Amino acid sequence: MLDIKLIIEKPDFVKSALLKKGYDVDFTEVIKKDEEKRKLQYEIESLKATRNKVSAEIPALKKQGKPVEEIFAKMREIGEQIAEGDAKINALSQEIFDFVACLPNMPDEDLLPGEKENNKVVKVYNEKPEFDFEIKNHVDLCTNLKIIDYERGVKLSGNGFWAYRGDGARLEWALLNFFISEHLGDGYEFILPPHQLSYNCGFGAGQFPKFSDEVYWLDVDEDRKKNRFMLPTAETALVNLYANEIMDEESLPLKLFAYTPCYRKEAGSARAEERGMIRGHQFNKVEMVQYTTAEGSDKAFDELVNKACSLMDKLGLHFRLSKLAAGDCSASMARTYDIEVWIPSMGIYKEVSSVSNARDYQARRNNTRYKNKQTGKNFFVHTLNGSGLATSRVFPAIIEQYQNADGSITVPEVLRPFMNGQEKIIIK
Repeated sequence: MLDIKLIIEKPDFVKSALLKKGYDVDFTEVIKKDEEKRKLQYEIESLKATRNKVSAEIPALKKQGKPVEEIFAKMREIGEQIAEGDAKINALSQEIFDFVACLPNMPDEDLLPGEKENNKVVKVYNEKPEFDFEIKNHVDLCTNLKIIDYERGVKLSGNGFWAYRGDGARLEWALLNFFISEHLGDGYEFILPPHQLSYNCGFGAGQFPKFSDEVYWLDVDEDRKKNRFMLPTAETALVNLYANEIMDEESLPLKLFAYTPCYRKEAGSARAEERGMIRGHQFNKVEMVQYTTAEGSDKAFDELVNKACSLMDKLGLHFRLSKLAAGDCSASMARTYDIEVWIPSMGIYKEVSSVSNARDYQARRNNTRYKNKQTGKNFFVHTLNGSGLATSRVFPAIIEQYQNADGSITVPEVLRPFMNGQEKIIIK
């Protein structure tokens, strides 16, 4: 959530920043409402001060035998005015809150405006694999090797689902264990969060209310705010762990990671680039999150980017790092770098990790703060997240980039310890 004070003081600055994301907003009405609220607050505080002063004088008047009936009548009138004024203030506060809650985060100043057309490749890693035989796509390879059962996945759950089998399940589990091992080695704390979350988690992460239709709801009550939903990413849980709490500055930066399946309504399409596991309703992901001070925010971002790239590099995959333009960053994020892996059969790069900095946007929504040890004042934390990694595209990339002429797959060296030393997946 953006700071309403910043909007009031620098509306043109905020408007210009949001335009870089393609979001045009008029602050005229919300500024008027804020002015009206402040005026009312001043008037109500004056009335309360008058009531308190007169109330303190009543006992002395009674002792002197002076009549107080008119004073009581006046106090009742003032009380009614205060109650009416408080109700108006609360209504205005809610209207202002609802308006600001729907605004996206401002992009960092160094981001280019626009969307994908203005994304910039920062670095390319490892050589693009070359083959002296006709390559196959991951769907055919996985089917021939009997490591992914697409047909029965669809039978069980419909389009956008698949089932890992045999060496496919072992390879998927090896990937997850490799990621977990790397994060533990870097001193991150392992979290296994609930998969069912409350509405407040979606709001605190900045995904609700705008994107509330993109998740799977466990509908019980007509009011979604009373229901739970299946997490679309572990980020939604991790950035809310300390909601409405004041953290110790000494605990920052706090470095966490979680393994969860992710549940999303986004569906695959008939396009070749969405086939197989490239896009689905359920996939596995290891997610990294950091809580930092504003001063440590940029350093944390660089660390998360380097960690995600390191995982891909150790897998020996050809990939690239891209800096997203403002309009291609998600609504909650101030900046994002994407790690994109090469899919040979498609001749394109597909995102396998997004590393993002929300600055204090999420913390303002879920009221996560820390106490500065020098001043004793409370400040909003900065939250950052990055996939470390999602497997549903890393898996196909491994299958395609490590394929052999005989249809077998060479297991990346870093995964072999998690597969009892197995070096190849062969047709059985």
